[in-house]
Amino acid sequence: MHHTFIAYIILVLVIMLLVMLAQKIKVSYPILLVVAGLAISFIPGLPPIEIDPELIFVIFLPPLLYEAAWKTSWKELWRWRRVISSFAFLIVLLTSCVVAVFSNWLIPGFTLALGFLLGGIISPPDAVSASSVMQTVKVPKRLLSIVEGESLLNDAASLIVFRFALLAVATGNFVFRDAALSFFIVIIMGILTGILIALVFYALHRWLPTTPPINIVLTFLAPYTMYIVAEEFHFSGVLAVVSGGLFLSLRSHQFLDHRSRIQGWNVWETISFVLNGLVFMLIGLELPVVIKDLGGVSLGTAVGYGLAISGLIIVLRILCTFGASAFTVWVSQYITTADNRPGWKGPLVLGWAGMRGVVSLAAALSIPVYLDNGAHFPERNLILFITFSVILVTLVLQGLTLPFLIKWLKLEDPDAVIPEEQQDAAVRKKMSQAALQLLKQQHAEKLQTNKLLQSLQQRLEAEVTMLHTMTQTTALPEETATFYPHFRLVYLEILNAQRQLLHQLNTKKEVDDVIIRKYLSLLDIEEEKLYVQYNHAGH
Repeated sequence: MHHTFIAYIILVLVIMLLVMLAQKIKVSYPILLVVAGLAISFIPGLPPIEIDPELIFVIFLPPLLYEAAWKTSWKELWRWRRVISSFAFLIVLLTSCVVAVFSNWLIPGFTLALGFLLGGIISPPDAVSASSVMQTVKVPKRLLSIVEGESLLNDAASLIVFRFALLAVATGNFVFRDAALSFFIVIIMGILTGILIALVFYALHRWLPTTPPINIVLTFLAPYTMYIVAEEFHFSGVLAVVSGGLFLSLRSHQFLDHRSRIQGWNVWETISFVLNGLVFMLIGLELPVVIKDLGGVSLGTAVGYGLAISGLIIVLRILCTFGASAFTVWVSQYITTADNRPGWKGPLVLGWAGMRGVVSLAAALSIPVYLDNGAHFPERNLILFITFSVILVTLVLQGLTLPFLIKWLKLEDPDAVIPEEQQDAAVRKKMSQAALQLLKQQHAEKLQTNKLLQSLQQRLEAEVTMLHTMTQTTALPEETATFYPHFRLVYLEILNAQRQLLHQLNTKKEVDDVIIRKYLSLLDIEEEKLYVQYNHAGH
């Protein structure tokens, strides 16, 4: 146990160094982690890494899904609901069927049930990989919203297909009507379970005397509770976490105070980053173990199967995205759609963004070694190898070429009617105007005598004056573009001087360390605001 813990500490350190290297060479970090894990695994004398599938499903999956649900924009999810639903359910089901038929034809002794099992495993794309690539280049917001929204639901659809296919392989029986009914029950009850448990946590947050640390711990307990309870009743744990996460994130302003939101967001972002890094590294480290257990199938033959099925799902996804685009054009004649002319560039990017990752790995590893009758699970090792091949091929091939494809297509953002920096200035202006209105209407008498309130009024009026010009033009005015960089440098110099003063004051006995830390945190928030404004100003 002691040595295992040390090994994981070293592994996390290696992951951090590799992520920094990925940023330096401008490569999506999941790609580099998988390739590095594969390279490390072949170091002589290194003990093989055996991954417990329950570790992936129960420990890794709930918090990663929950964090993704909290970050997802409900507005964007609803706007693109038809596209996301078709990608998350119809394309997953179609991919599973095509992979089943193709693998049954390609691989000797591979039954349709085993094909459906493989299809359910490799059908869901991984949003972490795609979004980490897309964030390095300029891409329309709608594409990122669709990819992230799809990932919240396609994991559930694929795991439901996987569950029924696993049952069919184990029992030899598959009744479509019963399976279809069970499919909808698993989905609906998974969603209801997530929302019911979310209501319980909502009540705990809102009506108990919590503190920021307690609130953060509760947010970590929520996804595990949702997932475990739903799975215990054989519902979709993935949909329980997603629906519960969306429910709570939409109402977070009602039950979390500002400190809980700031601290919680930082903690969640860090934990999610480490968990994702560990999983992608473990993908590469596990491959040699899978190769060793191939058994009767030669490595060359298994590689051929992996490449063929990887090519199939890449082509199939591109065809599906173009098919969805054509269907949107047709159906927009009869109903209102979010975009009745999606074109071909966006669907091509969405099709090429179908990289596989965490969920496919977890599902493949969770295949039991033995059936209920004691016999070995048929073709288990081959299914594992093909899954790893698909993850590796799609991550490396599509992940490395996606940025070049996006740049070559020169995608224009049809939703960017107003430049982002102008939207930012408009929102800040409205906030300042609302504050001024409240001061003048509800605290008019105090404004006459309270010098602090008068100072606040002057600051707000100055902000409104400065932001007014920025909202009247399509770009920052020339004088703003000239003085803003200098303003930022001077303000940073002031903040650093204040920090130095606080550290000096902290050496004096009469000043409490708690006070110093509070004002250091406030300076950090001011610098973060300046950083956001600077980025939105187009620098």
